[in-house]
Formats: sequence, C-alpha cells, structure tokens
Amino acid sequence: MTVAGPGAYLLLEDGTRFDGEGAGALAAGEPAAGARGESSDPAAGATGEVVFNTAMSGYQESVTDPSYRGQIIIFTYPLVGNYGVSRSARESGSVQTPAVVMREGIDRADAAGAEGGWLSWLAAEGIPALTGVDTRALVRHIRDRGAMRGGVFPAAVPHEAAAARIEAEPPMAGRDLAREVSPPQPVILDPDAPGPRVVALDTGIKSSIIEQLRLRDVRLELHTCASSPEDVLARDPDMVFLANGPGDPAALDRVVDTVRGLVGKVPVFGICLGHQLLCRAVGLETFKLPFGHRGANHPVKDLATGRIDITSQNHGFAVLGPGGERTVDGDEPVRWETDFGVAELSHLNLYDRTVEGLILRDVPGATVQYHPEAGPGPRDARYLFDRFLSMAVA
Repeated sequence: MTVAGPGAYLLLEDGTRFDGEGAGALAAGEPAAGARGESSDPAAGATGEVVFNTAMSGYQESVTDPSYRGQIIIFTYPLVGNYGVSRSARESGSVQTPAVVMREGIDRADAAGAEGGWLSWLAAEGIPALTGVDTRALVRHIRDRGAMRGGVFPAAVPHEAAAARIEAEPPMAGRDLAREVSPPQPVILDPDAPGPRVVALDTGIKSSIIEQLRLRDVRLELHTCASSPEDVLARDPDMVFLANGPGDPAALDRVVDTVRGLVGKVPVFGICLGHQLLCRAVGLETFKLPFGHRGANHPVKDLATGRIDITSQNHGFAVLGPGGERTVDGDEPVRWETDFGVAELSHLNLYDRTVEGLILRDVPGATVQYHPEAGPGPRDARYLFDRFLSMAVA
C-alpha cells in the first residue's frame, strides 16, 4: 500500500522545488534541526547530488550500491516498492544513498519473497524519502540542466535553511568517496578455491560482483583502495580486479598511482569506476557526463563481435576519446597511444556514443564501463567475467 506522510519537498541548487509527501525517515516526525536546518537527524532531511535511475526494478539493489554514495536517487519508474525488500537484494551492508525520490512509494510486505515493506525498511534504515513527486517533470529538468546538488527536506525546514545546506554540500566533481566505502582490512574469500587468485582493489565493490567471481571458483581477496602496488604484488595475484565505486576518478590519484604500478606486471581488469581508474593509469582522461548513465536498458556494442548487449549502468563520468572528444563517431575500434602502448576501443554506448570499454594491446588489461554482473539489470554481459578471467596468469 501507499503510505502518505507529512509534507516534504526536494530543493535543487538552482532554486527549483518539487513538493510531495515525506516517507521513510521523513515520516517519523518533526525534525530536530538547528537554526540553519543543519542536523544529523535523518528526519531533518538529507543533501547530495541529485541523479535519476531509469530501471523498472532493482530499487533495493540501487540504494545499497556503494556507487551511489553521496547521491540522491530519483526513480523514474512510477511505482517503487511493489515487491518489497529482502536480504538477498542488498549490494552492501548498508544503504548508501542519502535519500530517494519517487512518483509513488509502495510499502508492500506480502509480495512473494518479500521480507518487509520498502518504505518501512527505508524508515528503519534512517533514509529520508519523498513520494508523490512529478518525477517526469523532475527528470526532464535534470536532463536539461544536468545533475546538480539538492536536498530532500520536511516542510518544517525553511527554504532558506535548506538552500544553505545544499550550498554546503560538496560538488561531485573532485570528490573522493571511495575511501568511505573501502574496507579497512583485507577480506580473504575462498582461499582454497581451485581457480586463479584475484586481488580486488575495493573502491565499493557490489555483492553481486563478488558472487559472480566466486561462482567461477576464484580465490578472491578484497583489499583497501589505499593499498600500494607492493602490497598487491606481495599477494602474488593471477589478476587484479578494479571494482565499481563512487565519486570522481580524477580525485583518486593515489589509487591511479597504485594501478599504474601494476599495469604490465599482472593482468588488470576494471569495471565502472575501475574502468576509469585503469584508463587514467595508462594516461587517458575522464570527464563528467551531464546527467550520467543510470539504468538497466543501455545498448552497448562489442566492436570485436558486433554483438549488442542491453546493459546495466551506474556512472557519472566517462573516458575521453583518442583525440580528446567526448563521443566517438563510427563503429570502428579506434586506438589511443598510451604510456603502456596501444589501447583499443572495445565497447561503444549506442545511446550517446561514449566510450564503454577498451583493451590494452601491448600489456594484459581490459575494461568495461557498465555492470556485467547485472545486479540489478539484464544478464546479457555476464560472459565478460569468463572472458577477462581467461586473461589471468596461468
């Protein structure tokens, strides 16, 4: 059922406001806010970069994905919460997004497989939510103006106080969020598995990625993103895996330096943020997309085979083409000259023709920008785990 709460609103940094009803933590009662609306109480609302996700399902996977750290998610699908929540749908140990915005939030706990209701779960997790919003108009605004800072607030928070909190929110460009989601100590999984040893630099790895790797019998190790090249090589890896994660890749120079110290010494495979980090490590540049790619229906062409996969995506930055261009004309595997030899375009986004993957031709390494693990999303690209594990040291 739909749970209507007290009045609440979304305010964007350009001053645009969208009103609705509070849900989740905003339905808990009056906020305990200070004079300027500042509070650690989730009932007082939350701020972050406002982005949208076009997937028709997977709402619990999305909000627990560490890549959404610091981002308020607008769900474009009109009904969110239809099939409840469950432990198996979590992509990390906690909710990562500061707030969510919906056209209509549903608190249905009696769906098949449900272990609780969506809105009740958000409230228990302390996550402010806004329902009853014209999300079509809101998403059109974000598409026209680009992703921007904003906040979800109860009606009791004055407009001026909300605007001050949004102004204090750091912009996503230049922001290092990976350190907030990276493990403090190494996690060693399946040390006696028969497959290759894969050492992952954990910048916010999703549970479904871990699952896909473990299904392939790898000896998986998750290491902090502050690891040095010496730390990684001391583990004698057969392959290094660069995970997804939040924030701006250009703010992660220390991780890029580590990756740079590994390229050419061991096969390196990256997805999402890991794709961007490997590209920066070999000397390529990244840029911020106007509103990013977040959804489960992005067509990507594999230039080697001509195969088109429908992919799950969640990223706000992309890699520049060989001439510094933001999009690539034509479907040819264009090449970059990098600090480690030739890099060749392997995958292309057919929506906006941005770079979706590359392969290093002179040293073992490859990337994809999207999420082949499909958590959530179509499973078209799961074969990529097998393709890249075949690069592991024999």
